[in-house]
Amino acid sequence: MTSTFIVAAAFLALIAALHVGTNILALTRCRLRTRPASPSEGAPAVSIVRPVCGLDNFLEATLASSFYLDYPDYEVIFCVAQARDPAVPVVQRLIDAHPQVRARLIVGDERISANPKLNNCFKGWNAATHDWIVLADSNVLMPRDYLSRLMAAWRADTGLVCSPPVGTAPDGFWAHVECAFLNAHQARWQYLAATVTAGFAQGKTMLWRRDILDAAGGIRVLGREAAEDAAATKVMRAAGLRVRLVDPPFPQPLGHRTAVDVWNRQVRWAQLRRASFPHLYAPEIFCGLLWPLVACAVAATEAGLPLLPSLTACAALWYGTEMALARGAGWPAPLAYPLHAAIRDLMLPALWVYGWVGSSFVWRGNAMSADVTSETPIHET
Repeated sequence: MTSTFIVAAAFLALIAALHVGTNILALTRCRLRTRPASPSEGAPAVSIVRPVCGLDNFLEATLASSFYLDYPDYEVIFCVAQARDPAVPVVQRLIDAHPQVRARLIVGDERISANPKLNNCFKGWNAATHDWIVLADSNVLMPRDYLSRLMAAWRADTGLVCSPPVGTAPDGFWAHVECAFLNAHQARWQYLAATVTAGFAQGKTMLWRRDILDAAGGIRVLGREAAEDAAATKVMRAAGLRVRLVDPPFPQPLGHRTAVDVWNRQVRWAQLRRASFPHLYAPEIFCGLLWPLVACAVAATEAGLPLLPSLTACAALWYGTEMALARGAGWPAPLAYPLHAAIRDLMLPALWVYGWVGSSFVWRGNAMSADVTSETPIHET
């Protein structure tokens, strides 16, 4: 038995065990619920702030879900930067159609940061009536127990509760590739981090208690990073508080996606992760099936085993566990999933490199840089 075989086999065993283990862990937290959660007795009132910009796929359905929540006391504040935004008629029509829910639309754009989404949320945060505030993207589909699940995740040591985006309702090949990125890959790693008390904020849904963020300097501190969720993570860690994730996560219906759509979104996220957490971004080069296949090929060759069956078995274990997670959680997992995931894994090394060498991107028509930060201080406690 050669040293090359021992090293390759040990690496393969370690990374395969980590892959299977993280899929099992994610399944325990993301398993499809049979019954919705109910609000607790004496549940506090909540303000939901939803920034809106342009006409996303499923926009009317995702915004309409704000009005059907099984929760005793909440308000919805929609925010747009410009009165001419094409989403304004959609929002106003929904507000008019659901008078039973306190909802309003606020128009304006106070530039407190380089982040247009944070700028859009700022007026809604200030206008919120309640001390518990949810910042929720317009493309989040809220189940009826949305607020109850968020509140149920709160503990005494919590500073923020979030949900990774889970891709649903994919239309076309590339939308399925995006599901492979979002679900059994990115969400799985986020749940691992949160489980080992190193949770990262995710800007799709963020439940705040106003006094906690105010103690750190207020909502303006979220402009300290190009991404408000990266700033939120650092704020909570500086305060000695945990970022927790809701179980299971909330869906984002995707609709049609092109290869360019998927690439641009993943490049943007890669650049933002690298800019905010470079020491954690560096090991991402080992994500995906590429390196396990290399180790499998080396070990099989050294052991005199047939190469193709060995590689096939490795890929089957890798993608089979991901499909088991996706199906157990009720996420899209067609028979072609291994192909979608393989395309993802082929893209991962290129995205990793691009995350290091690039920093500029365009988000919803706004030119931005992942490396732009403000000098707003974070108050440590």
